[in-house]
Amino acid sequence: MTPVTAELLTAHSHSGKPRFLISDLCVALESYLTPSQIQEVYRAYVFSAEAHEGQQRMTGEPYIYHPLAVARILANIQMDHKCLMAAILHDVIEDTPVGKAQIAEAFDDEIAQLVDGVSKLTQIDFRSRAEAQAANFRKMLLAMTRDIRVILIKLADRLHNMRTLGIMRPAKRRRIARETLDIYVPIANRLGINSVRTELEELGFAAYWPMRYRILRNAVRQARGNRKRVLGSIEAAISARLAEDGFIAEVKGREKHTYSIYKKMLTKKLSFSEVADVYAFRIIVDQLDTCYRVLGAVHNLFKPVPGRFKDYIAIPKSNGYQSLHTVLFGPHGIPIEIQIRTQDMHRLAESGIAAHWLYKAVGEDDNLSRAAVSDWLKHLLELQQGAGDSVEFLDHVKVDLFPDEVYVFTPRGKILVLAKGATVIDFAYAVHTDVGNSCVAARIDRRLVPLRTQLFSGQTVEIICSETASPNPAWLNFVVTGKARVNIRSYLKNLRQQEAITLGERLLEKELSVLGESINKIPEKKIERLLVDIGLSDRNSLFREIGLGNRMPLLVARRLIGDTGDEGEGSLEEGKNGRKRSGKSREGKISRPLVITGTEGMVVKFAKCCRPIPGDKAIASFSPGKGIVVHREECRNIGEFRKQDSHWLYVQWEAKQLKTFSTEIKVETDNRRGVLATVASAISEMGSNIENVSMEEQDGLTSVLKFTMSVEDRRHLAGIIRRVRSLAHVLRINRTLC
Repeated sequence: MTPVTAELLTAHSHSGKPRFLISDLCVALESYLTPSQIQEVYRAYVFSAEAHEGQQRMTGEPYIYHPLAVARILANIQMDHKCLMAAILHDVIEDTPVGKAQIAEAFDDEIAQLVDGVSKLTQIDFRSRAEAQAANFRKMLLAMTRDIRVILIKLADRLHNMRTLGIMRPAKRRRIARETLDIYVPIANRLGINSVRTELEELGFAAYWPMRYRILRNAVRQARGNRKRVLGSIEAAISARLAEDGFIAEVKGREKHTYSIYKKMLTKKLSFSEVADVYAFRIIVDQLDTCYRVLGAVHNLFKPVPGRFKDYIAIPKSNGYQSLHTVLFGPHGIPIEIQIRTQDMHRLAESGIAAHWLYKAVGEDDNLSRAAVSDWLKHLLELQQGAGDSVEFLDHVKVDLFPDEVYVFTPRGKILVLAKGATVIDFAYAVHTDVGNSCVAARIDRRLVPLRTQLFSGQTVEIICSETASPNPAWLNFVVTGKARVNIRSYLKNLRQQEAITLGERLLEKELSVLGESINKIPEKKIERLLVDIGLSDRNSLFREIGLGNRMPLLVARRLIGDTGDEGEGSLEEGKNGRKRSGKSREGKISRPLVITGTEGMVVKFAKCCRPIPGDKAIASFSPGKGIVVHREECRNIGEFRKQDSHWLYVQWEAKQLKTFSTEIKVETDNRRGVLATVASAISEMGSNIENVSMEEQDGLTSVLKFTMSVEDRRHLAGIIRRVRSLAHVLRINRTLC
C-alpha cells in the first residue's frame, strides 16, 4: 500500500453513514493504475480540497465528498487517471475563484479542457431557466465532441447528485428528476452505459413519481417471494440442457427494474401481473458462434414465441449493443425472455463506450461502440452548425436521443438506424444532406410511396432525386430526426433570405420609378453613404431588410434621391411615428402597384383573416421580419395601416397565375343527414380541393358549414358558389371576411 493509502480507509459523517474518502479511491485504483498515476489523482484531490475549503453541501458534509464520489463512480468503470483527476476538479472553475488557466498551469491543458467542458456558463445572464439549461447543455455536448470523457464525468456527477437528491425541496427535486429522465438517461443509453442508465432511471422515477415508485416497488417485493422457486427451476432446466449439449455458459435470472416495468405497463397498457409474470434470463458464453448454437438449444427446450426473436448481433443497436433476444413458452405457458451474448458483449452492454473508450493506445481494433459514438458526435456537430439557438439545438438533440429504432436498408444493402417513426424524408437526409434536399419520390421494397411514409425495420428504401427539387416547409410536420429537421430549416432560412432580397429590390425599384429614378442610375457613392448611415454592409443587405419588412421602400427611395434632409434612417419606426405621410411623400405622383404572381415564396404571405385570391382588390401591409402580407381591401384588420402610406402598397395580380389560393365560404343548410357530403361533393366536382371543413348546429333546424378550399381566382370561386347555391337544402352561402 502506498503512503497515500495509509490513511483511514473509512470514516463516518455526523449522521453515522459511512463516507467515502480519498484513501478508498486510491485503494480501488491500485487494481488498474500505476503508483505514479495514483499519486497524480491524489495531487488533484489536494488541489480541489484546498479550492473548496470551507464549502459544504446542503447535507452539511464537506463539499469535497461530492467530487470524490464522482471519481469513484468513474473508477468503477476503470476510467483513466486524467479523467479521474478532472472528475475531482470538475466543480473548481464553477464554484471557486480558480480559473481554467490555473488548472492548466497546475496540471495540463487536457485536464483543464475536461474541467471547463463540464463547467456551467455562470458568467452569462440568460432570459430564462430554459435558455440557460439549453446553453449549458450545448456547451457540454460540443466539449464532448472533442473529448468523450466530458459527458462521462457529467453522467457520474448527475448520478451522485441523484443519489443525494432527497435533501432538495420537492419542486426542485422533480425538476432535476425530469431533466435526468429526459436528457441524461437517453445519453447514457446512447453511449451504452447500462449500469449508469438503469440507476439514473430508478432514481429519477423515485423522485418524479414517488407514489407510483413506492407502489410498484412494494408490488415487486411481494411478487419476488413467489417467483424464486419458479426462477430456480427454469434456470436449472436451461443450465442442464446446455451442459448436456456440451456448452460452457453462465445462466443468470434477471430481475426487471421498477422503471422498466412502469414503462412497459404504460406503453403497452399492461397490468402489473402481466409484466411481472415474465421471467427473464441472461446466458453468457465464450464465443460469438456459440450464441447461435445456444439459441438453437433453448428453442429445442421451450417453444419460441413467433415474431419475438431479435438478432442484435448481426444488426447491433445504434450504441453498439449486441445480443440475441428471444421469448419462449416456458412451463405452464409462462413467458421466458432470454438474452444470449458473449463476455465481451456483456461488458459492452454494461459499460458501453467506457468499456473500450476512445483514448486507449493507437492501433487497437475499432469496435461497433466506438464507431457508433463517433458517428453520433459527428451528427451533433452538424446539428450545432444548423441550429439557430441553444433551445432549438436542445430540442433537436432530445429528438435524436429517442431510444426506439428502426433498421432499414439502402438499395446496396447498407443498414441505416433511424428513430422510431422516421419517414422517407428522414432516411434521405440520413443518406446525405444533398439527397434530402433534392428528393422528390421514393420506393420502399420497389413500390412507389409518398415522402411522408413511415418506415419499419427490414424495408429497403430507394430515394428518387431531381436537380430542380428543394425542401418543402410541410416536411417539418412529419420528419422526426434532428438531422432532417435542422437541414430543412437551414435551407428554408437561406431560401427566405434570397426571396427577401429579390422582393426588396422589386419594392425599392417600384418606389424609385414613381420618383423618376432607378437603382441603376443612382451613384454608387450615394448608396454606400446610405448603407453606412443605417449600418448595413452591402446593397443585398438593404434589399433583404426591405423585403423582410424591416425598412419601408418609400422612405429608403426618398433618402437615396436626397430629398429627406435629416429626417432619420427611413426605418419602420419613422412610419410608426407618422413623420412621413402619403400625400407629401409621393408629391402627387401615383405609385404603380406591386404585381403578385403567387410564386414569391415565404416573404409574401396571404392573410388568413380575409384570404385574398386573384381578382380581389388587394393591398399589402409590411410586417417587420416577415415581409409583406396581402389583404383584401375591405379587410377590417388593415384599418390602422391605411392611415400611414409608407406601411402599405397596392397589389395587382398577374394575369395568369401558376398556383391555387385558399379561401373560405360559409354555407347555411337545413339540418339533414348527408347534406355535408352533398355540398363537399359539389365543391369537388368544380375542381376545388377542400383543405378543411367545420360544422355547427344553429337551432336544431339549420347547420352552418365552413369550407376552406383552394381556388384559382374569383371567377373559379363564383362558379363554385353558384353550383352550391343550386343544391337542395342550401339556404344561404357567402364568402367569409374576418
